[in-house]
Parts: sequence; C-alpha cells; structure tokens
Amino acid sequence: MTISLEPVTKDNWRACTALSVRPDQRDFVNDVAHYLCLCHYGGLWRPLAVVLGGEVVGFCMWAVDDDRSRWIGGLVVDASRQRAGIGRATVVALRERLAAEPDCPNVALSYSPDNTAARALYASLGFVETGETEGDEIVARWTAS
Repeated sequence: MTISLEPVTKDNWRACTALSVRPDQRDFVNDVAHYLCLCHYGGLWRPLAVVLGGEVVGFCMWAVDDDRSRWIGGLVVDASRQRAGIGRATVVALRERLAAEPDCPNVALSYSPDNTAARALYASLGFVETGETEGDEIVARWTAS
C-alpha cells in the first residue's frame, strides 16, 4: 500500500474535516477540525492529509519538541477505511520522514492507556513506552538503530 502524506491546503481541508472514527474510538481522538485549529493557532503542530488513490483517507500531525524529538499526533483514519493497514502505513511513513531530519534523536507519540489497539500497533512498529506521560497519556518513543 502506498499512501502519501500531503500538506493540508485550501483544496483538501474539507475532506480532512469530513473524516470520522468509529463510535468506540471517539474517547481517544478529537475531531480533525480541533486538530486543525491546534495546528493553526497553537504554533507547534503541522498538519498532514493521508492520501490513498487520490482520496483523503486520514489525517495526522507532527511537531518538534524542545529536546528536538519529533512527535506524531492526531492520527485519524476514516472509519470506512480502517483495518486496511492505512494507520500502520501512515505511522511508518511519518516516522521515517521525521527520523531523517537532522538532529532528530527519536520519534515520540502518546496514547490513552485504554487504547489497546493503538498501544499494540505502536509496539509492533518498535515504539517503546518510556515511563513518561503526557497529561493522562502514555509516551512511547522510537529510535533508529
């Protein structure tokens, strides 16, 4: 599967905000509109549309922390496109892209302790829980070997 991570623009932001997750996932992620506001007004996060076959199928965002680590956040795959490897492909593509940046010591993300699907996915991709927390979420980091 070949996804592309594309900037959110005036041409695709509506497709991003139309993405939705399953009802049982709503406790773990915000609406994409919230994430876009965080990116626009927060001054830290940068948004990306996840595109497959010319269609926006997901959303993610990334940031650089004070320690230079790169963070992945706001991962959303539309409910109609889940269980097809899009989330996995997105994390791998963004992880590799961020890790290739100069002075990147690691790639980090966080998730709710109750989000067992996310925890399993990230662990399978080499993210290791560090004992850190971000609010009430568990932090896991990946370091290139």
